[in-house]
Amino acid sequence: MADKIKLILAALVLSAAIGAFYYYADHSMLVRVLVILVALGISTAIALQTGSGQKVLGFVRESQVEVRKVVWPTRKETLQTTLVVMAVVVLVAIFLWLLDMLLLWAVRLLTGQGG
Repeated sequence: MADKIKLILAALVLSAAIGAFYYYADHSMLVRVLVILVALGISTAIALQTGSGQKVLGFVRESQVEVRKVVWPTRKETLQTTLVVMAVVVLVAIFLWLLDMLLLWAVRLLTGQGG
């Protein structure tokens, strides 16, 4: 029950900030955006105090650990892979174009439109 109250409070804080953003439209945009950002920080801090928030925070931390384990390709590997992909795309495009021409010729021949 306490988690639901915290999430509702977080939503109310953010909603109030959004409402204030539009209500005070005649004030500086910078101030209004800063109020939204502060409210977003407060809402996030409140939401992270819930069980769901702790799960999300744990997921983010685990994701960061996994990203550190990734072996990124070198510039040379990336360039080579890109060139291979582009070459295959061109070859497949030519093959499909030739197949299309063959089928067009066959349909014209079968329908008596020339060929």
